[in-house]
Amino acid sequence: MKKILCLFSFLFFLNAFSQQKIIVGAERFDEYLPLINGKKVGIVTNQTGIINFSEIKKNEHTEKITNIHIVDFLLSKNIKIQKIFAPEHGFRGTADAGETVKDGKDTKTGICIISLYGDNKKPKNVQIKDLDVILFDIQDVGARFYTYISTLHYVMEAAAENGKQVIVLDRPNPNIFYIDGPVLEKKFTSFVGMHPVPIVYGMTIGEYAMMINGEKWLKKGVRCDLKVIPLKNYTRKSDYSLPIKPSPNLPNDHSINLYPSTCFFEAINGSEGRGTDFSFQVYGSPYIKNMKFSFVPKPNAGSKNPRFNGIECFGENLQNEPKLNEIKLSWLINAYKNYHSKEDFFIKNSGEIWMDKLAGTDKLRKQIMAGKSEKEIKNSWKSGIEKFKKIRSKYLIYK
Repeated sequence: MKKILCLFSFLFFLNAFSQQKIIVGAERFDEYLPLINGKKVGIVTNQTGIINFSEIKKNEHTEKITNIHIVDFLLSKNIKIQKIFAPEHGFRGTADAGETVKDGKDTKTGICIISLYGDNKKPKNVQIKDLDVILFDIQDVGARFYTYISTLHYVMEAAAENGKQVIVLDRPNPNIFYIDGPVLEKKFTSFVGMHPVPIVYGMTIGEYAMMINGEKWLKKGVRCDLKVIPLKNYTRKSDYSLPIKPSPNLPNDHSINLYPSTCFFEAINGSEGRGTDFSFQVYGSPYIKNMKFSFVPKPNAGSKNPRFNGIECFGENLQNEPKLNEIKLSWLINAYKNYHSKEDFFIKNSGEIWMDKLAGTDKLRKQIMAGKSEKEIKNSWKSGIEKFKKIRSKYLIYK
């Protein structure tokens, strides 16, 4: 009887622990405030840099707060923020994908904002020489072509070259529970794929930063003075619903889960649903036949000038698809089979075949054109994934 009661108590404890609130790195202020107090701080962040507390003790009283941005919180603690560095989509996260983000000033705080998207992807020496430390607090979604990890790379590289410390405030990866996709080949390196990793790599952004550093992927193999503030009450099996959409066209958990599979439709003469309320949850094209579902892209807050603006696109509605634990290629293959003219299915961007950049290889495109099945294509990824897992294992913080 005692053994049964002990087992029950243990299971109860495990269940209670699993339901504890996940504490993100930015909320573990006792861990990082002492590291930046009195220092000149730069911060790389956007609208996702949110701290969620039911209450924060302030001097002699308790101030009730639901959400507070990391910048506002640090200023309330008299931290000397000198500059804000903004990634793709800008500091407030409102710019379209690929839209030029300009430097400026934050209207609320008056702090200088420096864009790290466009011509200035890597902080210039003059932009960080007066800083002591750089904080990085951005919500990632765990896909190689999501550019926040590329921004992380360049920030770490600039910091290493200028003797500055980088502190990453870790956040959950909503796609952490699987690894899939072809490993990027070096000749296809770009801002949408900078490292030899699969499309879905199964790491938090803090773990990823450690891998960039440990594998010497920074220019000339330089090492960054890196500190990661880890999550608390988090495991690789933890469910986490993002409180703030990470970019304008990933509006909900379902779009984030489908994104590694449906982002491929950016590289064809079609639409992934930008200009609708269900971006990355549908696909279609005016040139696809034999499909009944249709939608019409129109300008909206997330896409000011969507592809096929005002033109009916035919394809599939994926809004009711079950949660994925792998990249699904059948939709892309199906679109290719039903496309009216195979010659212009894959599009070019600045003279380069965009599918090869997103995939990190030209093999996927060629396999689809050759009529390979999803199973055949995914079997070709296995050896690369297994090699990556061995590298990845050295940098995992969470079980």
